[in-house]
Amino acid sequence: MNNFFYFFKKINLLKNFRSQVLVVPLLLIIILSMMILPLPTFLLDLFFTFNISLSLLILLVSLFNKYTLDFSSFPTILLFSTLLRLSLNIASTRIILLHGHTGIASAGHVIESFGNFLVGGNFFIGIVVFIILIIINFIVITKGAGRIAEVGARFALDGMPGKQMAIDADLNAGLIGETEAKKRRMEITREAEFYGSMDGASKFVRGDAIAGILIMFVNVIGGLFIGILQHNLIINKALESYTILTIGDGLVAQIPALIISTAVGVIVTRVKGDENVGDQMIKQLFFKPVVIVLSGCLLFILGIVPGMPNLIFLLFSLSLFFLSWFIYNKNIFLHDDKVYDEYKKNKEYLDLSWKDVQIEDTIRIEFGKNLTPILEKKIDSLDLLNRIKNVRKKCADDFGFLPPAIVLSNNFKLSKNVYRICIKGISISEGEIFLDKVMALDSGHVTDTLEGKRVKEPTFGMQAIWINKNFQKRAEELRYIIITPSVVIATHLNFVIQNYLHELFGRYEVNKLLDRVNQELPNFSDDLIPSIMTLTTFHKILKNLLLENVSIKDIRTIIETLIEYAPGIKDINELTSMIRITLGKSIVQNIFQGKKSINVIGINSDIENILSNSIKNKEKSINQTDSLEPEFLHNFFNQVKKAIIAQDKLGDPIVLLVPHVLREFLVRILKPKFSNIIVLSDVEIRDSRKIFIKNIIGNME
Repeated sequence: MNNFFYFFKKINLLKNFRSQVLVVPLLLIIILSMMILPLPTFLLDLFFTFNISLSLLILLVSLFNKYTLDFSSFPTILLFSTLLRLSLNIASTRIILLHGHTGIASAGHVIESFGNFLVGGNFFIGIVVFIILIIINFIVITKGAGRIAEVGARFALDGMPGKQMAIDADLNAGLIGETEAKKRRMEITREAEFYGSMDGASKFVRGDAIAGILIMFVNVIGGLFIGILQHNLIINKALESYTILTIGDGLVAQIPALIISTAVGVIVTRVKGDENVGDQMIKQLFFKPVVIVLSGCLLFILGIVPGMPNLIFLLFSLSLFFLSWFIYNKNIFLHDDKVYDEYKKNKEYLDLSWKDVQIEDTIRIEFGKNLTPILEKKIDSLDLLNRIKNVRKKCADDFGFLPPAIVLSNNFKLSKNVYRICIKGISISEGEIFLDKVMALDSGHVTDTLEGKRVKEPTFGMQAIWINKNFQKRAEELRYIIITPSVVIATHLNFVIQNYLHELFGRYEVNKLLDRVNQELPNFSDDLIPSIMTLTTFHKILKNLLLENVSIKDIRTIIETLIEYAPGIKDINELTSMIRITLGKSIVQNIFQGKKSINVIGINSDIENILSNSIKNKEKSINQTDSLEPEFLHNFFNQVKKAIIAQDKLGDPIVLLVPHVLREFLVRILKPKFSNIIVLSDVEIRDSRKIFIKNIIGNME
């Protein structure tokens, strides 16, 4: 009973055994047997046919694989196929030398067919054909493929460190996981090993070609000696019999060798892609109908030359003309918008790509239906484009960076004559213009009124009138200021850009700014970024400056200040304050340009003390007004509002001068309510002009 269960267990083990593991050892045994044991002609014919079939299979597999590593076993298969051909040469040589005196059928039907039918039984023709095959295989295909494999192996090994670093970078950035990283590393290693193996395996094919030449000479010379000396054949009979057999044997071996050499060339010459070699060749060779037409024209010219094979040349030229017409019509179908749209509607599934994702424009001006002539470059378009260009240039001159390009687009959801300025897809401001009219602004010295559409100018809210262009001269005589629609848009755009500088200054702009600095001062910023601070911190500091309309044009001074103070100060707001102090002269000059004195708004000492105590009692946060009484804040804001109105009446810049410790705090609480106020600290004014406090917050009734 125990023996029965033991036997049953062994049967189950045999069922789980994979028979394919025996294929390679069995093949080696057969190859060694053919080298040692004499084979009957039937088996020799069988193995020769198998060799030809195997070579064709290898070639087709190499053609239809999409990726090189899909056939990673090719170098090993190349070795076994070479051994198989050499063992067949040994077996056939043995039969030829033993039985060649009996006739050309002595070595089997395959050798007889190749030696008799393919070369017509003429051994001189056979020798020539065989030598040509050797030359093609040895000098052309094998040598070229071997050189490509050698260069490919060298490039694969040289590129391994860079590819490994790229994988590590993607892994550290979180773009791929550990599993994907291991998979990519394995692919790189396999690719390098494959090309290294191909470099060595190509030598097998080259050696096989040399062996074929030597085997041919051995068979012919050895056959002559054996036929003449042992079998008493006459020279002509021996030469004819043994030479035809040798040529047949050589052709049977060299044709599969040539096919496999071609497969080697296909494998090592292919360029990486998602298509097999056949698809790549057809698509790239017959892609442009113009090239095919030109080829047909050249063949047609050759076909009409007297003495040439006119019929054949003309037939091929007509075939090329038809092929170009067919490809052209096919491309028309694929690219014609109406046909392609209908084609897409009938598809159940439509692939999308990242090209279909619309990236939001940084700055965009949208136009209503009646304003489309601007986009069509008909009315005021060139003038508007030039003015937009000047707005960007003015911003670059004043603030030290170039704003992003402005995109102009239609938006039929808007009212007919309305335009809208958007920043990062958010509507910031709108205005209304009329392309067939001009805007007349009251200069304060007009002598009469005008008829037209009364509106408020969109930038500053001034009273204005849209009048027909025919009345422009009359309006100028009445001392109105005339503004064209393009000027209205450009002025409005300039106002929006200046109020949203910090929004427009992104990481792209800061990188471009640093590139510009390094062009003028090579490696100047390297001492700051990334040695002392990151690009992100530097970007935030510059945005803080632009938030209060402080120019960053003097970027050299800004970088030098940060190099000096950033090692000891980590707070971004404190670093911003240090830069403001360093740029104090520039800030004051830009604000009070053309003024003989510096007229500002002040704060009385009682309010200063309350605000200072508030800062001491509570740490700085996003909302610092929690430590102040609501009633105090209400009165304080009213006082600020009165001071701004009084300062504006005097025609002076609306500047609030405060102690340095209060400046940042007051900017945070006042800017959201009073966007036109400028808060300066006492240490930022480094000007020789006299300072006059015209209005004091806290002393106003």
